[in-house]
Amino acid sequence: MKQQQTVLIIDDDADDRFFLTEAITDVSPESRMHSCNSGLEALDLLSKKKIALPDFIFLDLNMPKMNGKECLVELKKILRLTLTKIIIMSTSDMKRDIDDALKLGAHLFITKPATYTELCNHVKKIFHSKSAPLSFNLK
Repeated sequence: MKQQQTVLIIDDDADDRFFLTEAITDVSPESRMHSCNSGLEALDLLSKKKIALPDFIFLDLNMPKMNGKECLVELKKILRLTLTKIIIMSTSDMKRDIDDALKLGAHLFITKPATYTELCNHVKKIFHSKSAPLSFNLK
């Protein structure tokens, strides 16, 4: 029996949340998933313990009100000593965004893939990686 993963998706784009949820379901049907359309909503859920601490957080970088970098800083405060892996997913592939996210504590930065198959492949690699931080190249 596979271990059940708990996943939190934080993305302001409903389509991106949908496709990531579908990819995770295809790769790991036993996973429990939660999604939020903003960093503020996610921080509220976690700080008030409305959901269990996730094994993985997929965090969009470019969101209104609180961007992914700001959310990452706050998530790290809440998740200080946990093993939660935070994966930044963005349309950006700028070196500065990647470097900043990793310095702030993200385990991995992924430029959002162009196809559903690529997205599923990324999720497989993330779920099957034992390293922390995740160090494989997904481009």
